[in-house]
Amino acid sequence: MSSHVLAAGFSPLPQPAGHDLLVFLIQLCALLGLAVILGRLAARVGLPAVVGELLTGVLVGPSLLGHLAPGLWHWLFPTSAPQANMVNAVAQVGVLLLVGLSGMHVDLGMIRRRGGTAVRISLCGLLIPLGLGVLLGWLLPATLRSGNTDRATFACFLGVAMCVSAIPVIAKTLLDMKLLHRDIGQLTLAAGAVDDAVGWCLLSVVSAMALGGVHGWRIALTVAEIIAFLIAVAVIGRPVARVLFTLAGRSSDTGPAVASAVVLIIAGAATTQALGLEPAFGAFVAGMLLSATQVRQVLDPARLAPLRTFVLWVGAPVFLATAGLRMDLASLAHGTVLLTALIVLSVAVLGKFAGAYLGARLSRLSAREGFALGAGMNARGVVEVVVAMAGLRLGVISTATYTIIVLVAVVTSVMAPPLLRRSMAGLDHTAEERIRELEHTRWAGPPHRASSVTGD
Repeated sequence: MSSHVLAAGFSPLPQPAGHDLLVFLIQLCALLGLAVILGRLAARVGLPAVVGELLTGVLVGPSLLGHLAPGLWHWLFPTSAPQANMVNAVAQVGVLLLVGLSGMHVDLGMIRRRGGTAVRISLCGLLIPLGLGVLLGWLLPATLRSGNTDRATFACFLGVAMCVSAIPVIAKTLLDMKLLHRDIGQLTLAAGAVDDAVGWCLLSVVSAMALGGVHGWRIALTVAEIIAFLIAVAVIGRPVARVLFTLAGRSSDTGPAVASAVVLIIAGAATTQALGLEPAFGAFVAGMLLSATQVRQVLDPARLAPLRTFVLWVGAPVFLATAGLRMDLASLAHGTVLLTALIVLSVAVLGKFAGAYLGARLSRLSAREGFALGAGMNARGVVEVVVAMAGLRLGVISTATYTIIVLVAVVTSVMAPPLLRRSMAGLDHTAEERIRELEHTRWAGPPHRASSVTGD
């Protein structure tokens, strides 16, 4: 058969050299094993697992191992592109599935019912830190930019980094604290979802600016592509997803449903990548598609529990560990960089809290509820890391600025649980919250072999 293949004009796929493959397998074992251990240790002391998982990359990256044992570090993480691309590809798939999974947890029904409140909270929580971030980016020294990046692109990028919220970290924090079913939890998730959706759009615009310069026609084209993609998902994506999960529901196994969800998420990411947008934006929209009413009518959430387990225990830890590899905490030893880090962190926290609190008060929510919304939306987590990695990949920011932005992601994620716990104390449960709590427990439970939803 191989002779026929070669005769047809094809050649066998090149195989990686034995040493490259060995190093890749050792990298994967080391990053995943250490990330899971440190993530669990972080959870035991009341911190989000993302903190321990990011710490993995710091420990085995240039910040520690690179200084203590540079020979071992260069052997384990060589700088050659083919070698680095292997583990980066695994990490990229992990983060796309994580972003897609977070989109699945968005309660679109609640957004429709309380759309005005969610939009007000989101807009205030987005515009205020965005404006402060752009202003700050304009004032920071040029040494924090990378290459020939112009000041306008750098300022817009920093504004985007300041305005995003982390749906994965917010959802995980609310889930761990048993607050995901609460109205405040859902409002936080809804407002954060709008923030993230707009943030991915803005990141795509900034990416276009970085690649092609600041041109009005390019920005207008990017916005038009985003709108066209959203329309296509609404018009074509929903019926396609409904057909896929109707067919998957005929099997008693969870495999077809998991495979269908992965295909849709990756297809969404591939579509936005082909359009010159950020692939994470497509993955997030595809995840939200799976939470649409038409799709949920034929999709039992329990069937996607294996996907959730894989993403949270394999995909996300590998991605976060590789993100930590790019941090160099030694850069914080420089007075200018450390001062900049403190300023950026202060602006990020104050901007998000002020925006969310103002939006809550404009929606006639109590001061305690406004504080809780600010505490939840302030968590930047994995989304901030993705944004930072995009800036590094595009050549918009330097390694020092990347380290600062990831540091903001870690600190704001650590702040969320204690502040949420304090602000949610004394808020009583409602009947709707009890019903929603029962629905959410199905995500972690075993699949139902007999279900009117799946038709088994």
